Amino acid sequence: PYYVDLNQELFLQASLQSSDENLTLFVDTCVASPDPSNFRTLTYELIRSGCRKDPTYQTHSSPHSHFARFQFNAFSFINRYPSVYLQCELVVCRKGDLSSRCYQGCVNRFKRDAGS
Repeated sequence: PYYVDLNQELFLQASLQSSDENLTLFVDTCVASPDPSNFRTLTYELIRSGCRKDPTYQTHSSPHSHFARFQFNAFSFINRYPSVYLQCELVVCRKGDLSSRCYQGCVNRFKRDAGS
């Protein structure tokens, strides 16, 4: 466990273990929950589909494409629950492939209308 105070800045880094220098990482979604086995019911979203949901969430550039770096401030869950768990979904893409998910940024997915 990592112990933090409310509003403390947290810095995270994910890394891709590959020797292929043509790959890059993208943080698509990060969700926090007080229950490590349930990230659907009682959650707090930091980023969803590349769209920032928490105003303190920021991405940081890295000199190496195998790293995804970001930060956020500890949120109100910290005071209400003894532990908070973070689940992040990252995407691996070919570096420079502008049509890949890594280069699309925030994607608002709308539900389709079934029509009449």
